[in-house]
Amino acid sequence: MSTPHPESQSYLFQFAATKRGPAPNLNSTTAALQRTSISPAEPPSLRPANSYPPPPPRGGGMMGRRRPNLTLKDMEGIGGASGAGLGAGRPPPLRNDVAPAFANFSKIVDLSGALNFSGKAVLHADGVDFSNGASFQINMTQLQLDEELGKGNYGTVKKVLHRPTNVFMAMKEIQLELSPSKLDGIIMELDILHRAVAPEIVEFYGAFTIESCVYYCMEYMDAGSLDKVLGIKTIAQGGGWSGELGEGAPEEVLGRIAASMVRGLKFLKDNLQIMHRDVKPTNVLMSRKGSVKLCDFGVSGQLDNSIAKTNIGCQTYFAPERIQGTTGADAQEAFNTYTVSSDVWSLGLSIIEVALGRYPYPPETYNNVFAQLQAIVHGEPPQLPEEKKPTETDPVEVHFSAEARDWVRCCLIKDPAHRATYAQLLEHPFLLADRQREVDMVTWVAGALGRREAQAQLRRQLLLEVETETVTEPVSV
Repeated sequence: MSTPHPESQSYLFQFAATKRGPAPNLNSTTAALQRTSISPAEPPSLRPANSYPPPPPRGGGMMGRRRPNLTLKDMEGIGGASGAGLGAGRPPPLRNDVAPAFANFSKIVDLSGALNFSGKAVLHADGVDFSNGASFQINMTQLQLDEELGKGNYGTVKKVLHRPTNVFMAMKEIQLELSPSKLDGIIMELDILHRAVAPEIVEFYGAFTIESCVYYCMEYMDAGSLDKVLGIKTIAQGGGWSGELGEGAPEEVLGRIAASMVRGLKFLKDNLQIMHRDVKPTNVLMSRKGSVKLCDFGVSGQLDNSIAKTNIGCQTYFAPERIQGTTGADAQEAFNTYTVSSDVWSLGLSIIEVALGRYPYPPETYNNVFAQLQAIVHGEPPQLPEEKKPTETDPVEVHFSAEARDWVRCCLIKDPAHRATYAQLLEHPFLLADRQREVDMVTWVAGALGRREAQAQLRRQLLLEVETETVTEPVSV
């Protein structure tokens, strides 16, 4: 017996049916995609046959495992049905201004609940089938929810355990919206993730859809993003604690991170003919074993040209040429002329931030978006200093070689035509030295995470002391 669709989704299906007639035959679609079914006696295929194999089981074996009975009710911690906007009651009639948006949505939604993204992929409750024949089978009943890893405009990322293989994964939950750019971002990221098989790219395990949400499962990088490893964030003043908690990376670690990022970006350009377009420390993940991998490809095939989305207190990694074309005809021109050189600029800013533990531009630009953009377009490019002076939160003095400083300079040339290419960056003396160097990334990552935890404990202690003083302070009448 088939499971009835919720009213909100049924309403969309009815609308889709009236707009385009009978539903397509999904059986023929999935047959064309060479979908691989799941045998009850076998674990799901997390990768196509011509790709890297899934992570090995962590022990305990797979025989005799019982299939968990996980439902949407168990997902309330990360949104679930309520978070996806599936309230009770029938939706009101469509307004004229939203009808075109629903018409666009009806082009991808199928009466069976599957999503067909322009023939590139069919996403359903048990996995995703791509037009190139790759099929990734995974569903919610196989996953055990763990802690939340992050949350933002893109959606929510949750740590989950894949029961059949006993492997931890990072599951991203994205609520479907009628925005064409949001839908384009979903299929773009899925398409890149399943094709980008490289040591410097986060691994893709599969995707599925439930009601009005899309979920995809990726490799869990247990150290987190670069900015979190280094503690790069500004703490709001108040409670007796203020300032920046970032620490810089020593040159040998900096070289290893830079080399991994360049190889990953070069792979995307050479093998997939795409640019990342959102290179920054938050989109670079690390594991406790020291591996460095790129993630977040939702804007790789499109240019987000709205400077209005640059929030006060945030930093931008846009190249000067990208900022200069942000509206109207200039925006389209910026899209047409966007090259890997713009990613190289973002790479250079990111490496300085990793080296110093802070955003390269002056702090006074953080709270003034236009001052920040003016500094990027009209100011001198940031430079990697010869040394990093000790600070209260990072007491180690760090020196940077002439080769490291020149490598960064090659990334941050204002004229994009004169910036270094990925091949040139890899052959630069700074990264050539990295190939010959033994770097204990495991020890460095462990030390950095330990210092972050110590700082967090100190902050909690200081805040507790302030709260205690506030409660015990006598009140004058």
